[in-house]
Amino acid sequence: MKTNSKFWITVLVVVVLSFGIGIYLQDLKHKESTEAAWRANRFNMARFNKIRDFNLRMTSSNWRFMRDSIEQQFDSFMILRFRKEMDSIKAENE
Repeated sequence: MKTNSKFWITVLVVVVLSFGIGIYLQDLKHKESTEAAWRANRFNMARFNKIRDFNLRMTSSNWRFMRDSIEQQFDSFMILRFRKEMDSIKAENE
């Protein structure tokens, strides 16, 4: 089989197009994950600000009650997160 310049130009065009399509698809996924991260970050910042405000209201007379309430909220958050991860693992296995 003889290879001429037309063949190599075609191969080059296919390779360049493949890279272009791959970069475009990777950029789409990057935008999607960035948007999800920003949504999660806004939610986490709102939770953090609520906890910070809660801590600012803490005084020497109510700190024990406030501390217990914060620990209960964090425990609930960790349980919910664990359940979500277990559900996703079960979904992957099905």
